[in-house]
Amino acid sequence: MRYNRPYQHIISLFQETKIMLRRKLLGVLALYAFLLPMLSFGQTTAVGSSTTATPAKAVYAAPKEVIDKIRDEGMNHSQVMQTLSYLTDVIGQRLTGSPSLRHANEWTRDTLAKWGLQNAHLEAWGPFGRGWVLKSFSAQVSQPYDIPLIAYPKAWAPGANLVNADVVYLDAKGEAGLEKYKGQLKGKIVLVSDPRELKADFTGIGRRETDESLAKLADAPDPATIQRPAIPAQPSPEMLARRQAAAFAARRLMFAFNEGAAMLVDNSRGGAGGTIFVQQASVAQQQPEQPDPNFRRLSPWQKEAESMILPQVTLSSENYNRLVRMIQQGEKLKMTVNVDAQYLDGDGMVNNTIAEIPGTDPKLKDQIVMLGGHMDSWHSGTGATDNGAGVAVAMEAVRILQAAGLKPRRTIRIALWTGEEEGLLGSRAYVKQHFGEMKGAQANFFGPPDPNAPKPELLKGPEYEKLSAYFNLDNGTGKIRGVYMQGNGNVRPYFDSWLTPFNDLGAKTLTMSNTGGTDHLSFDAIGLPGFQFIQDEIEYSTLTHHSNQDVFDRIQADDMKESATIMAAFVYQTAMIDEMMPKKGQK
Repeated sequence: MRYNRPYQHIISLFQETKIMLRRKLLGVLALYAFLLPMLSFGQTTAVGSSTTATPAKAVYAAPKEVIDKIRDEGMNHSQVMQTLSYLTDVIGQRLTGSPSLRHANEWTRDTLAKWGLQNAHLEAWGPFGRGWVLKSFSAQVSQPYDIPLIAYPKAWAPGANLVNADVVYLDAKGEAGLEKYKGQLKGKIVLVSDPRELKADFTGIGRRETDESLAKLADAPDPATIQRPAIPAQPSPEMLARRQAAAFAARRLMFAFNEGAAMLVDNSRGGAGGTIFVQQASVAQQQPEQPDPNFRRLSPWQKEAESMILPQVTLSSENYNRLVRMIQQGEKLKMTVNVDAQYLDGDGMVNNTIAEIPGTDPKLKDQIVMLGGHMDSWHSGTGATDNGAGVAVAMEAVRILQAAGLKPRRTIRIALWTGEEEGLLGSRAYVKQHFGEMKGAQANFFGPPDPNAPKPELLKGPEYEKLSAYFNLDNGTGKIRGVYMQGNGNVRPYFDSWLTPFNDLGAKTLTMSNTGGTDHLSFDAIGLPGFQFIQDEIEYSTLTHHSNQDVFDRIQADDMKESATIMAAFVYQTAMIDEMMPKKGQK
């Protein structure tokens, strides 16, 4: 998930206090257990260059003929790309709260039911807020001559009906710089960010993990054993600079708003060659002078924020840089921009898609194994790598099990989440309703923890004791290389054994490391086994993540087939073992 999550304004100010919010797709070298027809015994585990003995642990492994059946269906009869094409090419972008997301909910529900899954339904959560639809958009420089522009409006920004206005570059580095523009922005299209230097790329934007990169996580310690430095009473110069930069950006936004600017235009935060990274609009809101834990920034999808949002557009860096240079050379520019956007007000509720393969063991069928990924996306692409890929893989995994005629002992439940991009909202709501919540667990961004604060309390929900594990996929199109164990060393013997039949596909890696930014965290936060698979990076951070290039053509078909096959095998075997998947710290 990168990240635009709730509290992102806090994260930007106090980035140093958040761990693992970047999706680093790394892995580790892992040796594995001897595989017998029904049992696998852990012997030794390679960690970096050293080999350490681990206690022998008998775990269930599916018979070879079952794994062969899963592999044959997944690799030779796959439907994963057809599923992804309909989700992305036909349905398209799936912004949270949009009609297209609702279409995706209904289509995935009906497709899962058609494949024979039971209890396929939509489960509402919320209220979230307003929907937003972009009906039409155009942008170009109109004077001194026409220049077509690669651009995209920001989500939840209001429409702008054929604005034809002068362009001003708000080149202000501090309060004094802002004052120079007093009275000059009313009715203008304002360029509000700095130009970006674009250098030639001699290495390529796509990559797979190497033995060396995978080996780094082999030596990673249990995250629980890592001592984090205390938050200093006085901020470091770097921390202070980040805070000041974020505070000035907020004041600059308020300045342009108060001056009556017609539209704000910013530079894509990354990418080149016409790639635009674009997310949600910024709300003009007065910031407190000092960090205030009670301050709450309005989100653009809240109705009360509408009056404080200007029309906002992001340009490709090549276009943006050129406009800045032309203005600096003394040219007087005009732009003509039309944004036909509509807010959708209703009850504010959004849905997750849920379906099940019922368990067959009378003693275990009420227990649950879950898998999933998030279905919502940003709006400038079609959400193929983030995270149509994860949705299609999870759907394909249950289709494989159905097509192979396998009968799991436990119930397998697929969940396709929504609202992930705004803060894991759909999965958090689902986990709270079904499994429980951690009361009193609040991050402290403003100083050392209060020693007198009450300890967080786990309030278990009705299905807390029934969930064995949740498996998530949300790091793009890259093939599965292993699993982040999320600090739960108890699962190593199981995952070692279950990866063994797929070592030839490059899936060998286990790491104790945590990874963040996606829906497995909703489960992990209340002590339930929740796991994200390690994947190859491919072009995720460099090209597709939250950009207009997040489209079907960037998907690697063979990787998708392999990932669906491995996920199907993991979920099936978790549903077949006698015992529940062990939790962290469980003896």
